[in-house]
Amino acid sequence: MRFIAPRSEHTVKLQHHLGGIENLGPINPETRVFVEPWEQRIFGIHTTMMAESAHLADALPAYPVRDLPTRFKSDWTWASLRTGAEDMQPFEYFKYRYYEKWLGGIAQFFVDAGYISTEELAEKTAFYRAHPDAALPDRPSAPLASQINAYLQQGDSGYHEADRAPRFAAGDTVRIADPEAVDHTRLPGYLRNKAGTIDIVYPGRFSYFVSTGVDGIGKPMPVYRIAFEAADIWGPGKSESSTTIYADLYEAYVRAAN
Repeated sequence: MRFIAPRSEHTVKLQHHLGGIENLGPINPETRVFVEPWEQRIFGIHTTMMAESAHLADALPAYPVRDLPTRFKSDWTWASLRTGAEDMQPFEYFKYRYYEKWLGGIAQFFVDAGYISTEELAEKTAFYRAHPDAALPDRPSAPLASQINAYLQQGDSGYHEADRAPRFAAGDTVRIADPEAVDHTRLPGYLRNKAGTIDIVYPGRFSYFVSTGVDGIGKPMPVYRIAFEAADIWGPGKSESSTTIYADLYEAYVRAAN
């Protein structure tokens, strides 16, 4: 089954940050991170892909990813995972549980990148359905296990020292941009075109390990914490009084108020 639906160039990503969307049904109060054992394995697969990702060659920690004994030579970041979910048709998106979306996105990535064919994936799926107790692939080798542990401890920081002054300062009133819809964005839909106040200018600059194209992020840039009055976002009739919403946003999403 292909989980990722075709994307329209101007589709609004309703499923990216759900604030303000009404009639989504009852809230699931489940507090467990993993409900089923297979969900832990999906999280582990994603983590291993992150730890082996080619983009780590340029990350702040010095990772020997080019020398790892692995066939995996692609970039895989949180953006890669989120793109699969955000690219789904919204009505399809709400059919699946959290880690089902992860599974669909990861599986489709391996097919699209040529690591496995659709037929091979179907064959493996049928085999493990028929033999759920069959042995799983070997655990990572010592070098891969060491890399995974190092990644879990150090991450893939995109922090850079500042080389210019930020465009805005704490206390400035700003308006949020409304860029063209793309495969993946870090801009919540409910903040587009809204006015807010710069609360904190974070020191340094921060990169995103993939480029979002016309959305505007990728290269290192300042990041701001911006305060919004809830009533200015959703209207006074649908907001609790004296409620402030804070969002960390890349400078590419921030405009002067006038």
